[in-house]
Order: sequence, then structure tokens, then C-alpha cells
Amino acid sequence: MFDDRRENYIQRALYDFEMVLREQVDRADKMKDGGFYHCCDINKGITVGLAGGDGIGPVIMSQAEKLLEKLLHEEIKSGKFTIKKIEGLTIENRKALGKSVPDDVLAEIKECDVLLKGPTTTPKGGKLESANVTLRRELDLYANIRPVSVPSEGIDWTFFRENTEGEYALGSRGIEIPGRLTMDFKVTTELGTRRIARAAFDFAKANGKNRVAIVTKANIMKKTDGMFSEICHEVAAEYPGIEAEDWYVDIMAANLLNKDIRNQFQVFILPNLYGDIITDEAAEIQGGVGTAGSENLGDKYAMFEAIHGSAPRMVEEGLAEYANPSSIFKAAEMMLRQIGFTDKADKLSKALHICCEEEKKLVVNGTSEGAKCSEFADYVMSKL
Repeated sequence: MFDDRRENYIQRALYDFEMVLREQVDRADKMKDGGFYHCCDINKGITVGLAGGDGIGPVIMSQAEKLLEKLLHEEIKSGKFTIKKIEGLTIENRKALGKSVPDDVLAEIKECDVLLKGPTTTPKGGKLESANVTLRRELDLYANIRPVSVPSEGIDWTFFRENTEGEYALGSRGIEIPGRLTMDFKVTTELGTRRIARAAFDFAKANGKNRVAIVTKANIMKKTDGMFSEICHEVAAEYPGIEAEDWYVDIMAANLLNKDIRNQFQVFILPNLYGDIITDEAAEIQGGVGTAGSENLGDKYAMFEAIHGSAPRMVEEGLAEYANPSSIFKAAEMMLRQIGFTDKADKLSKALHICCEEEKKLVVNGTSEGAKCSEFADYVMSKL
């Protein structure tokens, strides 16, 4: 009976693939590289959107809001800094509307100068896309930048993860032949690769770095990762004095655990999926995913977020109040630095260093034996 329907399934799959291919070619044709996000004019006032998201997100975001209110008390009072709460980016609202990011929520976000965002839940299976993937695509936030630092071990890494392509571009648009097979797609464009490579090499040059690791699986994914590596090397040729090295993602995952060589790495360029995985490993080396923040930049919009998930198990076990706010605090620091409040960012960075590295009077470990989110937040704020 399946044989009778197989041709119909194949023809339908071919039609779906054609639509996807045409859409991605159109996207590549329209893609622009306007350069990195330029910081706002703080003299005209800045509006920061806060979206708590799901699970532990509202818990850690409530503390981030208190932190910003304390750190920027005078700027808020004078109207130079405005906090706007974005309420609709919850899994309940997204499921009810059948949209990964509802239209009214996206419109609200676009009215803000920058967005500070908590983790959002993505259902397994189904067709509801990740809210992060949608936001990165709709706002063209092509660069995900994640710093990782362990000074005691000489680790000072900065990861440039391509943010709008790879496996994530069409993660909800694969093909299925029921009872036989499924296929998902990976997309790599020339300009999409070139602009993330340039961002990484510009950063390396501006910060005195002389080594950039290009991380792919080009020996297996010969078309997509092969082109990614090739273009990165083309861009590298424009930056004399900076060495570009190819690494396969599996060996790089091992290298980050090798204490004999890992402090030799400086800047990394990675396609989307590998960047997601490797930066979580790197964050764990720093002290856990709860300790790392990230920034998502395009040429017009910017979004800053905790890198971890919504931790539904913690919520189910009644441990949400024990969530670690360090990641969202790190993201807030990166946001403040990007929009021009460098002195405020430095104060927050110093306070986090004291609380997380020097004194460690309170430790948040995600259990009732550790400190509560609010207690740790108060500890950090006492050190500003």
C-alpha cells in the first residue's frame, strides 16, 4: 500500500523542497551587510525591552530589572534610560497563537533600542519554531558573540557564532515520507558567512588577537561547511598578522577540555549549530551555562540574553527561586557596554568578579542547598 503512495509523497516533498530552495535563494539575493550594530545615542534616551520568557526566565529577569534600576537610577529618573516590559513572549501565548513570536510582540520589540531577553521554551517536535531562531531571523541578528573567561587558567575566548543560517534556518521545514524517512536542511550563504567572518576578524584586530579558529566539519559537510571554511580564509587574507586555523568541531570539543593547549585559543568562528554546542561546553568550563551571557548583533537591532534554557525541571521541582541570575547579569553588562554606558558596565563587571571569583560568600547551585536567586542578586548589588 505504501508503494502506491510513495510517488505522491516524493512529488510533494520535491514541491516543498522547491519552495524552500526558492525562498532561501531570494533571502540570499536580498541579504545586506550594513556592518555591525551601532550603539544608540544615549543623549536622546534609550529604551530597553525586557522579556522574561519562560520557566526560570521571569525569576532571573525580575532581578535583572532591579539591578538595572539600581545601576541606572539617575538615568532612569532623567529619562535617558527607559525600561519597557515585553509580556507576550511566553510559551502559553505563543502556543495559543500558533506563532513562535506573535506579531504584536515583534512590533513591541522593534520599538525598543535593544532587547534583554530571558530563556524561552521550544516544544519538541511540531511546527512551532524556536522564538530565538525567529527573532534572530526577523531582526537579522547574524552574529552571536559569547565571551568566556577563566583568568586563573589563562582562558580568554570569544566565540563568533553565525546566528541566522545552518541547521537552524529551516529547522521546522524538513521533509517527511511517513513510515520511511525524514530530512532536515542546512543552509549556508556566501554573504551570511562573509559577514560573520569579518566580524570575528575585525574583533581580533581591534583587540590585539592574532589567532582565529575556524570550526567546521568540512571533511563531511563538504558543500556547506566547505564553503564556510573557504570564505573565512578569503576574509582572513585581508588581515595580515592574524593566523586562521581550521579545526573540526569534534576535535575542538576535545581541545577545550585539554588543559595543555586550550589557553592558546583566542577567537573562534563557527556555523550556527556547532556554535551553539561548543559555546555551552565553553561556558561549563567557565563555571556553568548559568555564568555566561551573549549578545546577538545585526546592523540595526541588538538582543542580549542568558545562554541557558528555561529549566522546566527546576520549575517542576519547585526550585525556580534558586536559579542563577549570573548569565542574565553578564548579558546586561554586555548590553550596557554596547549602548554606551561603559562606566556602568565596568561597575557591574567588577561586582560580578568579586561575587563569583574573589569572595564567593554566596553560591547559587540550582538546589535548595545553595543561595536563592534574589539573595545572590542582592549580594551583587551590594558590591556595585
